[in-house]
Amino acid sequence: MENRAKHLVFLGCGLLCAAALALAVASAPSAAEGPKDGQPAATASAANAPNFPVASGARLAGDDKQTRFILDLDRKIEFRAFPLADPYRVVVDIPQVSFQLAAGTGAAARGLVKAFRYGLVMPGGSRIVFDMTGPVKIANSYVLDAANGQPPRLVLDFEQVDRTSFVQSLAPESRPELKPAISEGNTASIPAVTTAALPPVATTDSRPLIVIDPGHGGIDNGTQSGDQTEKSLVLGFGLALRDRIEKSGKYRVVMTRSDDTFIPLNDRVKIARSQSAALFVSIHADALPRREGDAQGATIYTVSDKASDAEAERLAEAENKADAIAGVNLTDEPTEVADILIDLAQRETKTFSNRFARLLMDEMKSTVRMHKHPLKSAGFRVLKAPDVPSVLVEIGYVSNKGDLEHLISENWRNKAVGSMVQAIDAFFAKRLATAGPAK
Repeated sequence: MENRAKHLVFLGCGLLCAAALALAVASAPSAAEGPKDGQPAATASAANAPNFPVASGARLAGDDKQTRFILDLDRKIEFRAFPLADPYRVVVDIPQVSFQLAAGTGAAARGLVKAFRYGLVMPGGSRIVFDMTGPVKIANSYVLDAANGQPPRLVLDFEQVDRTSFVQSLAPESRPELKPAISEGNTASIPAVTTAALPPVATTDSRPLIVIDPGHGGIDNGTQSGDQTEKSLVLGFGLALRDRIEKSGKYRVVMTRSDDTFIPLNDRVKIARSQSAALFVSIHADALPRREGDAQGATIYTVSDKASDAEAERLAEAENKADAIAGVNLTDEPTEVADILIDLAQRETKTFSNRFARLLMDEMKSTVRMHKHPLKSAGFRVLKAPDVPSVLVEIGYVSNKGDLEHLISENWRNKAVGSMVQAIDAFFAKRLATAGPAK
């Protein structure tokens, strides 16, 4: 609790600093954010845009005994660094930063670091997450002033330690021996999406509520091809789907995210349940490693304890790691949820999910290219709401050139969104007819 309180104080200070910096530079935009040559003077909106610290370079040095991380900045910042176990990671929380790093930064292993990633985890807060080869300690961590023509730098030194020493360095309540997964006391406090942050369910509005869930976001880019990231592609698709559904006037819509923000998997499920959703649609865009060949077309997934094939199992395993990618709590679903999922009373929810998946396949195959096996199932955590019919739609493969061209095409997106709305109409028309008149 003490760690969490300190972290909340730190983030609050970071937000205040960011706000102060924005006001200080409102009349003098930085070169990175100011007008380019030949362009008119900055407008009032541009002048008032937040001027976040800029990270211009990042690199690793050292070996498998000692490894150093260096982040080049345009100004000094506050930070907080802490390790996590199972899997071994180091998390660095900083105020919101504009990352202007070269493509592929963080993908290569060096010394004790297998890879690292970076991005936004909440408005006003950024994060860097290191995947470590084993237990480590943070031997040194500091920010250097600009000197001798070199910019300010955030420096972290990692040293290899044995697991016993690593565990003993953690707070007692956070040690893996005492808890099967990462404890809340050992994780950064990311504001969860709670029912208090969501619009209340309108009791007088009887229209079905649909939750649209664009996958990934913030620090979690998802799959990537060149400069195209899954998180951006599916967000654009999800917003277009929301607009088309709302235009019909038949349904209410809630988005799990409507901007580049990271949302933990469990919170995505909680949004659907807390809002008494009638349907949950998660949007993703898959990619295959080159060694696994090529694949194309849209695929529709429902939840099951046993994956329908090896590819479905691979995808579910990858998607279920989203929380680990962002360095948040990895505790499993509550026991009562797991019990409900296997209870016979939940057969109806699974039946409705499968029914919508089939309707969606029938509508989409007439307008967009489908995978050779378009209906699959696996143990996706985001689909495990026990009382909300849920599907996960992989709208295409960013690793396939043809699919990627479709994913960035507004014309293709309009066709795909239209077929989804038709499937939604058919689903609710049949469900209402099956339910019969209200008693």
